[in-house]
Amino acid sequence: MSTSLGGYMGRVALVDLTSGEVRDYPWTDEQRMLFIGGKIMAAKILCDNFTGAEQPYSEENLIVVTTGPLTGTGAPSSGRFNLSTLSPQTGYITSSNCGGSFGYYLKKAGLDALILKGRCPRHSWLVIDNGRFTFRSADDDGLWGTKVTDCQERIEALLTEAWGARRGFGQMVIGPAGENLVRYSGVISGERAAGRTGVGAVFGWKNLKGIAVTGNHTVRVYAPEKNTRWNAKWFDYLRRHPLTGNQLPRLGTAGLVSSMQMRGMLSTKNYNYGRYDDFELVNGETLAEEHNIVNKGCLTCPIKCARTVNVGGREVKGPELETLGLLGGGILNNDLTKILEWNNLLDELGMDTISCASTVAWAMEANEKGLWDNGLAFGQTEGLSALFEDIAYRRGIGAELAEGSKRLSEKYGGGDFAIQSKGLELAAYEPRRAVGQGLGYAVSNRGGCHLNGGYLVILEGLGLNTNAQTPHAKADFTMMFQDLMEMISATGQCLFTSYAFFPGFLITRPNGAVTRIANAAIPFIGWAVRAINRFPLALALHLPVFHHTRALHYATGMPMNFGRYMRCGERGYTLERWVDTRFGVSAKNDTLPKRLTDVPQDPKDPKTKVPLEQMKKTYYRARGWDADGIPTRRTLKKLKLID
Repeated sequence: MSTSLGGYMGRVALVDLTSGEVRDYPWTDEQRMLFIGGKIMAAKILCDNFTGAEQPYSEENLIVVTTGPLTGTGAPSSGRFNLSTLSPQTGYITSSNCGGSFGYYLKKAGLDALILKGRCPRHSWLVIDNGRFTFRSADDDGLWGTKVTDCQERIEALLTEAWGARRGFGQMVIGPAGENLVRYSGVISGERAAGRTGVGAVFGWKNLKGIAVTGNHTVRVYAPEKNTRWNAKWFDYLRRHPLTGNQLPRLGTAGLVSSMQMRGMLSTKNYNYGRYDDFELVNGETLAEEHNIVNKGCLTCPIKCARTVNVGGREVKGPELETLGLLGGGILNNDLTKILEWNNLLDELGMDTISCASTVAWAMEANEKGLWDNGLAFGQTEGLSALFEDIAYRRGIGAELAEGSKRLSEKYGGGDFAIQSKGLELAAYEPRRAVGQGLGYAVSNRGGCHLNGGYLVILEGLGLNTNAQTPHAKADFTMMFQDLMEMISATGQCLFTSYAFFPGFLITRPNGAVTRIANAAIPFIGWAVRAINRFPLALALHLPVFHHTRALHYATGMPMNFGRYMRCGERGYTLERWVDTRFGVSAKNDTLPKRLTDVPQDPKDPKTKVPLEQMKKTYYRARGWDADGIPTRRTLKKLKLID
């Protein structure tokens, strides 16, 4: 295969894990222009190969590893890769995005994507060296059964011995949780995680411990000089923006804990409440002042949002907002040192901190309500480290907790407080004080995800400060933000680059006249946003605050502007939904637990709950889906998904 476009390597490899056979998978420039890369490209591959009869743990299930066209081009925060598969946690197709260097080295090996089918006949790991694919025994090489750091250090030693110390490579591996099919196990690359929806368990079922990749190919771009100048300008813009140049570098995502507390958005005691009295003991300021050693960032990242902390005498990655919130107030724990230890342990085990924490919180409440006698209680944290190990190795009650809150509630009861959607536990943002985010959780293709849900909290108090309780305009903004973020992921970039979409003065002058007008106007401009969503190609321009469109054009040469960019994102989002309908997704699955839709967070204010059904109907109409949440034939034709 080859390509006339810049930013692509021109090859997609299909690997049969059962036989070890490798062949090229056909992928044309027309497909590149329609489906771009990353999760949109993966959704198209899954669409072409899934009928709806496949099971997550089956040889027919595929793992699709994709890069984006901006990966390796020098664009800001563009070192990401995507994993898509059929999720053992939700039963629907899923994507999980990861930083680190694996995506960069996959392109250095001459590959845009890697498709894995079948099942290794024995515990294995895969080495890709340019065009050579070699399966090695994960047992003989001492990898199977190891935790993440030991595994990656062992791989580094083996490859350094084989190749020499100067040869760079990327790798991704699973931990014991993936090997033992914990439904919320992830894949780890360096210190970064493709953590959600159980992609690690699919690797484990396929007997694939990990993949290492290297090569000496060069990523060619369409307009090298313009590409270099534009990226330099973009880096400068991100460094000057108050969110990407100040808040995220200074406090990381942990800096949102205090803002969420102030607005009643901080999930507390399994989402019973939106504020935690001891939040100051586990917030970003305390993390920065007492524990942070140095900031780190992924490849080509000017933001450097990652924290580094000391755990057991080692410098390791610190916790993100979700971990602080859900292993802090979520279980009524105010000991930040324990959160640092648990965060590191869960990474070492290869386990999603969000789903693990929420599942444990559900179990604590189930015990409190007399539904399941498991010995767990809010505020009692002794023994949780051992419990996390038990989950990863499926020992004792850990074997049940490994199934997640949805399946546990189906067994014991307590579905009203199993805080999940489509089987995926929600992030730490309490949606009863941010109802647009609540809609996003419910309609998200991969389940209760704050990012795939559109991240409307950035309008509802964590960036701007529009009316967080009104449903007006929220469906239209949800669609717009989902489509833009879908496309950013598809190009291989971090979603944090989208934070700079809002002009800086709206952030630094929250009480300024223009900011107040913008906040007041947002609930009343749904009609305008709807028009943009419906006719995005009319916006044949580049927005000065949105550098992504010119970067994609200079890298690839494909025609691109803001309207085309939005349409590509809409195509990807609807494509995922369309594939999910083959596995039974419809409006009945776009739900939230009754705690969030029926019980006001503030008993004195009936508006402090999520008016989900009202917003869903508007959302489906905005997307061109029918009343049951199914994309219509007209919409599929408009998006060039069918003839």
